[in-house]
Amino acid sequence: MALRACGLIIFRRRLIPKVDNTAIEFLLLQASDGIHHWTPPKGHVEPGESDLETALRETQEEAGIEASQLTIIEGFRRELNYVAREKPKIVIYWLAEVKDCDVEVRLSHEHQAYRWLGLEDACQLAQFEEMKAALQEGHQFLCSTAT
Repeated sequence: MALRACGLIIFRRRLIPKVDNTAIEFLLLQASDGIHHWTPPKGHVEPGESDLETALRETQEEAGIEASQLTIIEGFRRELNYVAREKPKIVIYWLAEVKDCDVEVRLSHEHQAYRWLGLEDACQLAQFEEMKAALQEGHQFLCSTAT
């Protein structure tokens, strides 16, 4: 049976001076172990927890960002399927916008660094094709639904 994990693709919008648009930056965390890969906050579902509850709890535990500091974006849910440590894994991501662009990120022991990055840089750091695709789809979704 596949391991199941859930997380949030967290982003912020920065106004670009003199341009009638916003820049979307994604939050990636660098793992403290293994290959030190970069991903959005995520973690395993605990008994009795819904997938979204897991994503919110893991975000609070790994990045120190509370549910009240986020807005979940309706209509976007991405499921990634891959093999990790020789076991099949499913990770479900939602998009979430921080309400304050300057929110404090407080890392747990599971991560050693974080970065806010534009789409291109985030995809470069993400390494895994499925994660890159999720970031690209999230960005496209946000751009297509911008008001």
